[in-house]
Amino acid sequence: MTPLGERIRELRRERGVSQKDMAATIGVSAAYLSALEHGHRGVPTWAMIQKIIGYFNVIWDDAEELQKLAEGSHPRVVVDTAGLSPAATELANLLAQAIGELNETELAALNVHVRNAIARKKRG
Repeated sequence: MTPLGERIRELRRERGVSQKDMAATIGVSAAYLSALEHGHRGVPTWAMIQKIIGYFNVIWDDAEELQKLAEGSHPRVVVDTAGLSPAATELANLLAQAIGELNETELAALNVHVRNAIARKKRG
């Protein structure tokens, strides 16, 4: 399941909505919506994200969250480290080889660490 799929499922459950009903309203099949929630589809189009946002009638912050989750929800990531340092290639390979063995706490800690490093880089 992708972060976006998990959030869509949470929103549906909070509102007591079935996949079938939601899918019919936004103009997709229930199979597509199920595949999106389970991470068997790529990142949805901007237009589809807007339909989902409209369907749930979410406020600005939640709409922005859904858009960010969509950007980080491609289930099959390819990392091209050509031209990067050996450390970057090693990190990409370590993650590719072992990500399935890490528990949720370890994954969350790595996410925080990487996000903090990126934020520090952006600040200067």
